Amino acid sequence: MLKPTPKEAPTMYLGQRLQTLRIKQHLSQEALAEQLGVTRQSISKWELGTAQPDTEKIIRLCQLFGVTTDWLLLQRGTMHAKPSKHALRFGMYLITKHFSKSVDFYEKLLDMRASILGPNRFAQFFIDGICLSIMNEGHLPGHDYTGCGDHKFAFNFWTHDLAAEHGRIAALDIGRTTAIIHPHAQYRFFNVYDPDGNVIEITGKYTSKGD
Repeated sequence: MLKPTPKEAPTMYLGQRLQTLRIKQHLSQEALAEQLGVTRQSISKWELGTAQPDTEKIIRLCQLFGVTTDWLLLQRGTMHAKPSKHALRFGMYLITKHFSKSVDFYEKLLDMRASILGPNRFAQFFIDGICLSIMNEGHLPGHDYTGCGDHKFAFNFWTHDLAAEHGRIAALDIGRTTAIIHPHAQYRFFNVYDPDGNVIEITGKYTSKGD
């Protein structure tokens, strides 16, 4: 039986690690595919090692599962990055009324295709390590952007422990803080409002004793 060449091995090992992470998070291939804006067949091929995600998808996978790119690609170094205790990863949300026109506008403005595109729901552009998300206002059930005006913009942060971060910020009493909102099975977040009423949406990995 032929052994895989060094060139083939990373793809095979990447697939095994991806499958382990997905199962650990209780995600189906369909659910992960929806979050990445790809087909279930793509996820299946990645896990089988017959295809490999592109760079932007790898970055997104690392963000979703909270692992380092070195570990996911090559299984070297530490599995998880070592942020400070309360470090938050930064991104930006632009809430649009004219979603398809807005995606087309930003693809032309930035001279790049959307890195991830969720059908009629969201598009994401990764720019210098920061994620700019274009969100369809008509497909944001459960999101609270009261007081943001007609042209909505929100800062977005991602944390490794959503429940702990919610407790930390609520205890600070620095501004109105919502409860953790659960709009669908794979996503939780809460909002914090700064003194001018600007929205900060915080999302991330959520675990509880009841889950």
